[in-house]
Amino acid sequence: MTKGKVLVIGSNATRLDVQGGTVETGQYLNETVVPAMALAEAGYEVVLATPHGTRPHIDPLSDTADHFENEAAYRKGRAYFDGDPAMNAVRKLGEIVAEGLDDYVGFFVPGGHAPIVDLMQDRDLGEILRHAHEAGKPTALLCHGPIAVAAAIGDAPAFRAAMVAGQTGKAQELAQGWPYAGYSMTVFSPEEERIAEEHLLHAKLHFDMADALAAAGGKVVTRESAFAPHVVVDRELITGQNPASDHALASALVKALDARAG
Repeated sequence: MTKGKVLVIGSNATRLDVQGGTVETGQYLNETVVPAMALAEAGYEVVLATPHGTRPHIDPLSDTADHFENEAAYRKGRAYFDGDPAMNAVRKLGEIVAEGLDDYVGFFVPGGHAPIVDLMQDRDLGEILRHAHEAGKPTALLCHGPIAVAAAIGDAPAFRAAMVAGQTGKAQELAQGWPYAGYSMTVFSPEEERIAEEHLLHAKLHFDMADALAAAGGKVVTRESAFAPHVVVDRELITGQNPASDHALASALVKALDARAG
């Protein structure tokens, strides 16, 4: 017996559109496994699903002990992703939606730049988010993961296209009726993005995540100290700002799930 099923929603993106071309992308290892392992240790069943029903691509930049407490923690996390059944029995988001979402007690979206590509405009994820919002089920998103809440916009692909084109006004119009309008939330900050663009991507993004969420109607709050842990909880929505927020977000999600169950 478990306390319930939590859906971990991964990305299948491997390339990220940037100004002037594309770069390799994926989701971050620590942002995936730290919350997933915390959920499992707390007694929840972890179910991993992606748009294509195939395993998420891990960004090579995250496949390092630098994002964990130490080498042992990194090896434990890597072994969990490589070998645990929960990380290998990957489901397709569309199939999850078709089967019904009532059995899931919560939802989690890891970060890395990958969610910018597919999850923020995925219609199945939009269905999942609207269900979670209406039912008040804990929904956690980490680092760039919070951009995925844009999927709950009626025409999420058009919203994303407007942000890429720099048409903020059009994006605001498209976001009318967004379920998370007025929610406080955090996401990878513009300051952190400038550092990532210079030292990791070696390229510039088309838009900042904070700007997109603000255009949709979110109240975006980012911590001034770059890469310091920061988690914001507003009703059922739990958001973490950056990779360093992995443990804090995991704790907040487990706390919310336990409170709802008990």
